[in-house]
Parts: sequence; structure tokens; C-alpha cells
Amino acid sequence: MQILIEAIDLNIWEAIEIGPFIPTMIVGNATIEKYVRVSNCKNAKEMWDTLQVTHEGTTNVKRFRIKTLTHEYELFRMNQNETIQDMQKRFTHIVNHLASLGKIFPNKDLINKVLRCLSRQFQPKVIVIAESRDLTDLCLATLFGKLQEHEIELMRLNQHEEERNWT
Repeated sequence: MQILIEAIDLNIWEAIEIGPFIPTMIVGNATIEKYVRVSNCKNAKEMWDTLQVTHEGTTNVKRFRIKTLTHEYELFRMNQNETIQDMQKRFTHIVNHLASLGKIFPNKDLINKVLRCLSRQFQPKVIVIAESRDLTDLCLATLFGKLQEHEIELMRLNQHEEERNWT
């Protein structure tokens, strides 16, 4: 029997002789199991369901998160004095959380949303992008890159104007 089991996997025979490896951690002077949430589960399905509810929440919690994040997405606007990079982080955070909950927006909707939420100083660039490209082919990272280029150019122009006003 031992030879047959070792032929399948050496670790299995080791588990039979020694027992299963149970990850532990030391808290104070006590050693406790790391997987307290699933230690009482009877099978893998029960463990999976427990971990899923623990990390994703119940169906009602997920529905509420989706509703809240969708509302946040719909009201999303570029904040005053916010950089494109900071706006991109906020936008990506919302979109990624929605995607992890199963709500995925088509790329063209994301592109249009970003173009609509920009501040007034970006409107000339928005018009150029919208008229020069088929927005269905544009990827979100490319759009944010173009907006960052425009932002850098705007900062350069503002700095140049300030230098001219000092002289």
C-alpha cells in the first residue's frame, strides 16, 4: 500500500504517517490555526462558500456594492486641481471593483465616460480625440496617456506664461 501511494505522490504518504499539515500562527503565547473561518467546514464546497461570502459578501451585500459603485461611476467627474493620473487611479479603482463584482462596461462606454467627465481645460483635446479616431478602437490606457501628454503641455504653457509675466 505504501509503495502504491508513494508512487502517486510522496506527500500523500507523509500526510498519512504524520497527519495533514495545518498552517498555524503564534498569537501571544498560543499557537492557533490560520484558517479559523474554514476549520469547521466538512468539505471543499463548504470551505469555498465560506471564503466566498467572507471576501465577496452575500448576494445582498454584492448587490448593494454594485449599486453604490455604479452610482459612483455615474457621478464620476474630474475634481478641481486633480491630475489625470489621480483621476485615472480613482476611475480604475471603481471600474475594477465593479468588474470583480461581475459588472463590466464595454470599452467604448469607459472611453466616453472619461471624455465626458474631464474638466473644461481638456475640452479641446477631447474634441481632437473624438474627431480624429474611431473611439471603439481606442484603449483606455492610450486615452489616459494622451490626456497626460496634454496635461504636461498645459503645465508647460502655464509655466511659460508665468515666466513672461515676471519679466
